[in-house]
Amino acid sequence: MVESWRSQPGSAGNNVYSRLKQQIVSLELPPGTALSEKEVSLAFEVSRTPVRESFVRLAQEDLVVVLPQRGTRVSLIDPDLVEEARFMREQLEKAVVRLACAEFPAERLAELDANLSAQKHSIEKHDGREMFELDEAFHRILFEGCRKQGTWSVLQQMNAHLNRSRMLWLSTDPHWGQLYEQHREITEAIRRQDADTAEQVMQHHLSLIISNLTVLREKHPDYFK
Repeated sequence: MVESWRSQPGSAGNNVYSRLKQQIVSLELPPGTALSEKEVSLAFEVSRTPVRESFVRLAQEDLVVVLPQRGTRVSLIDPDLVEEARFMREQLEKAVVRLACAEFPAERLAELDANLSAQKHSIEKHDGREMFELDEAFHRILFEGCRKQGTWSVLQQMNAHLNRSRMLWLSTDPHWGQLYEQHREITEAIRRQDADTAEQVMQHHLSLIISNLTVLREKHPDYFK
């Protein structure tokens, strides 16, 4: 069920869209969940118009499916879209980490160190959602430190199916130490300005979700196309 949420400053349509997308990506609204305009409008305390507009935007991103006479449902995870997003992200992130090894602000490197400390704490708490958010923040810091914020924003438009798979993996696999170690190795390679190692670790890091995709589909067949 869509959680209750009061309107925040800004466009009602943008707020509903952003919150629904967050719930879909975090799997609060699992693949296949039926969505009702009436239920969402009541929960978010808005009219049906911004809800309907949000459904259209989410459908354009393949996150919901609007079926005439049958209602709206959260889309199933599409493995082809997962792979396409991973491919684009891998190419861009390998390039960005090489840039970071050439020049990276000290304050941003300190942010990576702080992020790693938070990751360790998250692993101890076994907080999957926090670990996902810290993982995202780690990569965002890399792009921001290389002055590629716009590239990061474009990536986010392609990442929804990949991120749902990542979130599902974090909730399924309790062994997150490998993620942390790879993030640490990337950070240390940047500190040493070792571009070849940073790129190699990044490539392996981003291949994890694809290597685990078969297992995820076997464990959660109802979540995938």
